[in-house]
Amino acid sequence: MNKFSRYAIYYTPPVGALANFGASWLGWDAELGREVAQSEVTGLDMAALTEAPRKYGFHGTIKPPFRLVQGKHREGLEATLCEVCANTAPVSLDGLRLAALGRFLALVPEGDVTPLSDLAAKVVTELDGFRAPPGAAELDRRRQCGLTARQDSLLLRWGYPYVLDEFRFHLTLTGALDALTARRAEVALGSALSQLSLSPFQIRSLCLVGEGDDGRFRLIRRVPLVG
Repeated sequence: MNKFSRYAIYYTPPVGALANFGASWLGWDAELGREVAQSEVTGLDMAALTEAPRKYGFHGTIKPPFRLVQGKHREGLEATLCEVCANTAPVSLDGLRLAALGRFLALVPEGDVTPLSDLAAKVVTELDGFRAPPGAAELDRRRQCGLTARQDSLLLRWGYPYVLDEFRFHLTLTGALDALTARRAEVALGSALSQLSLSPFQIRSLCLVGEGDDGRFRLIRRVPLVG
């Protein structure tokens, strides 16, 4: 699949235990671009639990999905990302932990996140020339979430309300859950995550991903941060 409707810059774990966990938990491996056998957990409907995040793959958003502006091409986007990454150092974090963000569960960073926020801001701003502005329907949909004045301003300027000072890095694990399902999912995730090494945690590469005509995101290129 070579044609994509939208692009994004994500952190996705490189091949290894964390990547394997994320793919099997969601049932979709964005790096391989295919479905994988999904984890089975007694008492949980895993397909329903992970329906919302599945199409994106296991990831942390750096630059949110966007359509290319007229006159720009994927090759240029890819080249510019490579330039940015060539001048950007890897990011070291104290670790990752499981947390509830509103009604969904995710892995979030521990400790000082300033270097990560700076990295995301750099990518958002330096690649913005490739982004087509959101249409009226998308703006209306975003505003239904009840944005603050600052978030609405960011939406209009950068195409997404949760960037720059509103950026909160996370690797999404579920969709919105009721209280009972959330408790059961937390127990299952706690057990699975205890088998992984999440501290310290390093981001050594960024990924250009694209949304296919099936609505699912796939890895296009992994670019190392070499600074």
